[in-house]
Amino acid sequence: MNPKYSNTRATLAIAKASFRSILRSPSAVVFSLAFPLIFILVFANIGGGGMSIDVGVSKGCDTLNPVYKALAQNKIFHLIKNQPADEMDKNLAKGGIDAIINIGPFVPMKPIDMSVQYSHASGDKGAVLKSALNNIFYRIQSEQLSRMQSYSGIKLPEAVNLKETVVTGREYKYIDFILPGQLGFSLLSSGVFGTAFVFISLRLTLVIKRFFATPVKRYSIVLGEAIARIIFSLLGALFIIMVGHYAFGFTLIHGVITVLNMLVLCAIGLIIFMGFGFTISGIAKNESTVPPLSNIITLPQFLLSGTFFSITAFPTWLQHLSNALPLTHLNNAMRKVAFEGAGLGDVTHQLFILLIWGVIVYAVAVKTFKWE
Repeated sequence: MNPKYSNTRATLAIAKASFRSILRSPSAVVFSLAFPLIFILVFANIGGGGMSIDVGVSKGCDTLNPVYKALAQNKIFHLIKNQPADEMDKNLAKGGIDAIINIGPFVPMKPIDMSVQYSHASGDKGAVLKSALNNIFYRIQSEQLSRMQSYSGIKLPEAVNLKETVVTGREYKYIDFILPGQLGFSLLSSGVFGTAFVFISLRLTLVIKRFFATPVKRYSIVLGEAIARIIFSLLGALFIIMVGHYAFGFTLIHGVITVLNMLVLCAIGLIIFMGFGFTISGIAKNESTVPPLSNIITLPQFLLSGTFFSITAFPTWLQHLSNALPLTHLNNAMRKVAFEGAGLGDVTHQLFILLIWGVIVYAVAVKTFKWE
C-alpha cells in the first residue's frame, strides 16, 4: 500500500530544487551579493561624495537675518526647519543632523545674538560650519566698518555675541547609511526580478502544467519557491551585514539581537517585494517583457528611497513621493534598528506602511497571476 501523499514534503522538495537553481544562477548571485558589496566598497571609501551639512533651525530663529540668508544661499548647508525641538535634539545627539542654530533679530550696529550647538557625532562637519560662520561674521563686520568710516572716535561694536556648546554622541559613519540601503537594493532585486523570471519561465515551459498532473497543491509551488528565495536572500543579507561590520565598521548596537531584527525586516521586505514579482509574472506575456516591467517598479525605488543618498536632499514635493515608497520605509527601519538600537516595536510606523503595501500588492497579484 502506497504511503499517504504529503504536500509538506512536496513543498520542501520544491524549495530544495529551487534553492539549488538560485545558487546556479549567475544573475541571482550578482544582484543579491556582488552589486551590493561593490556599492558598499565604493561608497564606504569615498564617504558619499560631496559634503552636505544638515543644520537644524530652532523655532523663533530670525530667517530675515543676514547670517541666516548667507547660510541658506550656501549649497553645502541643508537647513532643516520643520522638525520639533525634541526630535531635533535627538537627531543632533546621534548625528542625524550636524548642528542646531538659533539667530536673534538683526539690529544695525548691535551684536547679533546667536547660539550654535554642534555634535561630536558629526565629525569634521562642525568645523566646516564654524569656518563658514566666521567668514559670514567677518563680512558683516566689514560692512559695518565701511559705514562707520565717515565717523571718528566711535568704537566698532562686536558683530555677533556667539554662544557655542558641543553635544557628545555616537559617530554616524557613511557605512551606517549606505549598507541598509544596499540590503534593500538586494531584496528588491531578488523579490521582483527573481520571482517574475522564475514563474513566467515555469509557465512558458509548461513545468507548472506538469505539476498539475501530480497531487501537488498549487500553494506548495508558490510556498516552495518563496522559502528557497527567502533562505537565499537572508543568507546573502547576513553575509553583507558581517562584511560591513567587520570590514567597514558598520554599527550594530545590540550585536546579535540587532542582526536578528534586521533579518526579520529583510524577510518582511522580501515577502512584499515578491508580490511585485508575482504581479509582473502574471502581466508579462514572455520573458523579454519582464525586465522593462520590473524596471518600472525597481528603478524609482532605487533612486528615490534613500538607497544611495538621503531623501532630505530632494525638493519637498519629491520627498512626499519618496515617503510613499515601500523601500524607503524598509531602509529607514533597518537604519533605526542598526544605528539607534531600535527594536521591532520601535519601527511600527514603517512596518504598518509595509503592511499596507503588502495588502495592496498581493490583492493585485491574485487578480493578475496566471498558472497557465
